Amino acid sequence: MPRPVVVGVDGSPSALVAVEAAAQEARMRGAKLHVVHAFIWLAMHVPPGGSPLGPPTGGVRETVERLLAEAVERALVAAPGVLADQAVIGGEAVTALEAESRTAQLMVVGHRGSGGFAGLLLGSTSLHLASHSHCPVMVVRDRLAEDGPVLLAVDGTPQSRGAVAFAFEEASLRGADMVALHVWGTWSDHGDARPADLVDLTGDVETLQAQEERLLDESLSGHRKEHPEVTAHTRVLRGRTRPTLIEASRDAQLMVVGARGRGGFTGLLLGSVSQAVLHHAHCPVTVVRAGLM
Repeated sequence: MPRPVVVGVDGSPSALVAVEAAAQEARMRGAKLHVVHAFIWLAMHVPPGGSPLGPPTGGVRETVERLLAEAVERALVAAPGVLADQAVIGGEAVTALEAESRTAQLMVVGHRGSGGFAGLLLGSTSLHLASHSHCPVMVVRDRLAEDGPVLLAVDGTPQSRGAVAFAFEEASLRGADMVALHVWGTWSDHGDARPADLVDLTGDVETLQAQEERLLDESLSGHRKEHPEVTAHTRVLRGRTRPTLIEASRDAQLMVVGARGRGGFTGLLLGSVSQAVLHHAHCPVTVVRAGLM
């Protein structure tokens, strides 16, 4: 049987939407859905039962079992017929879920859970998994889009090859078009100011645009042959990478990105563009680290 799709749940609304997305992914892939809840009390050997003075169903174990049962029920409604199981694993969520990713084909989490600060757009667990998971990670916001293309962010680097492969496979599974978007230019993505693009001063814009279009076509060529059933559109835009990708996500049902691209520091596990779309995209985002596909 294929490796499972794993979804981490903590009872938050974001996690329940992630369960729906994970159930649909598991059904499309013919895989089992593994619903897991990580909690530190197992590792700390805290008694799971309730207080002698409280109701018999007021203990930690009963609370977690209700949480998992609700998640599995939500999964079966979202994807009838999917094979689902559940498990409670001991330890901190980031460590436990990273370990689960070693045997998964896809990890799905909500963009932020029940802990942390209310004003955060992205939780620490989601950010950690996007940087360290051993399989692609889908981070789901508070709603799922039922239509629209699979949006692929392409930068032409070797690190993005896994993201390209994943996007074609995902578009095939969903029966959706794919839009491969490549953004180029020398504008700074930092701050509100928009200094002049140095390309205007140092290069032939038409020639550079043609080069970027060839780079995008080369990135997709082999995958087009492997997936002739996927209608793949290409868009090459000159502008600021982060806001352009975030705006493009409005019409997509899923965005696929590599963990890091051309810019930034070599030692970073997750680049600034990937972090920006995880925080601000209008659709679920799947991060595919180099070497995972």
